[in-house]
Amino acid sequence: MKIGIQTWGSNGDIRPFIALADGLINAGHSVTLVVSSIDNRSYQDTCETLGIHYLQIPAHIDFDMQDFAQRSFRMNTLQWLIALLEVSFFPYEAEIYQASTQLAAEHDVVIGHHFLYPLKIAANKHNKPHISVTFCHAAIPTTLHPPFRFPDLGRIINRWQWRLLDRAFDWVLKKRLSRLWFAEGMPPFKHVFDSLLSSDLLNLVAVDAFLCPVNNEWQAVNQLCGFLNLPENAEHWQPSTALQTFLAQGEKPVYMTFGSIQQAVPEWSMELFINAARLANCRAIIQTSSSTYPADTQQDNVFFIGRHPHQPLFQHCAAVVHHGGAGTSHAATLSGCPSIVIPFMDEQLFWGCELQRAGLAPAPLPA
Repeated sequence: MKIGIQTWGSNGDIRPFIALADGLINAGHSVTLVVSSIDNRSYQDTCETLGIHYLQIPAHIDFDMQDFAQRSFRMNTLQWLIALLEVSFFPYEAEIYQASTQLAAEHDVVIGHHFLYPLKIAANKHNKPHISVTFCHAAIPTTLHPPFRFPDLGRIINRWQWRLLDRAFDWVLKKRLSRLWFAEGMPPFKHVFDSLLSSDLLNLVAVDAFLCPVNNEWQAVNQLCGFLNLPENAEHWQPSTALQTFLAQGEKPVYMTFGSIQQAVPEWSMELFINAARLANCRAIIQTSSSTYPADTQQDNVFFIGRHPHQPLFQHCAAVVHHGGAGTSHAATLSGCPSIVIPFMDEQLFWGCELQRAGLAPAPLPA
């Protein structure tokens, strides 16, 4: 079967789809992966290694992550999302939709990031099955609990709180997101989340069952598939000699990273991490995105490292300090490491609370 996959976002929105593509290829399918990377990172080499046909569309997204972070730091979740879309998605919507249309025309099935409504439009117009993938179960309604940050007032009130959340997202997003939908002759829809963004056929919830017990109240369209984890041989990463020496010098270090967000606040992040290691008097490995602290260098009991696959190194660490991204939360857990979560947005706070609930982290700390 020919399968087209499309995603948009940062590293945490892209790596799981590479893992999914790899699994589908190993099952005997041919796969094309279209990536829209907001930090312009290329995944060509990894995809070539795995035999995935890779396309980066658009070739470049003009997005200043550091400037955006400074402008959006105090925004609420919906304000932040709209601001992000205005600079990194809407200006490229036509190119993304053109790629969606080609995928739908040339493939038997299309699979996409839960936000990529252009792919759903293209699939509908070409009468092809469309599957969505979501990395967080926080937005899937159930009367067993209220929406995140809402009070739990029982099943009846919880149901109404979910409806209120739907209407809030509709009020903020529906008009802007539906422009392409209606321009392409699609029928009216009720809610943004379940009608425009999610598949009508199958929505894969890419979360490990340990962090997301299967919920019998979910609609049948939502199916838990587990964390989409890249195989270790996908990136051929080996620790440098300097890193191996550091690891052998003493007790397990604490790993510190804010993932893609760290690119937006590099100096602040490094100062925070270095001071934390100093105050805790612990050995630390800090992921660096600052020219002041070059990768593969050491300062006292702190080692600085650049980009690398997380799990092979997390296995040698005592704990992981991170932002609460879905990928980092899973990587730390699968490596047997407790987490210390410092979230920057509601979804990351949700993951911090889930790790705390599972006994894998203390209460999240404010950024």
